[in-house]
Amino acid sequence: MVGIVIVAHTPVASAMLGFAEHTFGVLPERVRAVDIPPYEDTKASFDRVLKAAYGVNSGNGILILTDVMGATPANVASKLEALGPLSGLNSPVIVLAGLNLPMLMRCISHRGESLEELAQKALAGGQNGILRLGTKALQETTEK
Repeated sequence: MVGIVIVAHTPVASAMLGFAEHTFGVLPERVRAVDIPPYEDTKASFDRVLKAAYGVNSGNGILILTDVMGATPANVASKLEALGPLSGLNSPVIVLAGLNLPMLMRCISHRGESLEELAQKALAGGQNGILRLGTKALQETTEK
């Protein structure tokens, strides 16, 4: 089973994990959240992300979901991915930015897939979960 680490600005990561627990009725196995507070030293943030990655690692890969590309959570997660075997995880790491709830639900629902397949499903779930709602959107859909 692929491990999942949610790394985001405080309190987004914990809120996302809370949503998963609410939706699935239990706290999903091998899923951790790391909230990154403002002004935290990036070394301290990296150490917490690494600890979470070790906590979810089963040898089948680790998918890290971050909120905003270029921000500290994504930068810290990318540093872990860039370390490769030097991280000591002995497991591949993929980082995806742009976390949303449909992406997270897709990840948890398809964790039996390979790491690469799960990353692709997560990307699709995130993109497909962005919809315009309302009567104008309905009119545009029926006119096509």
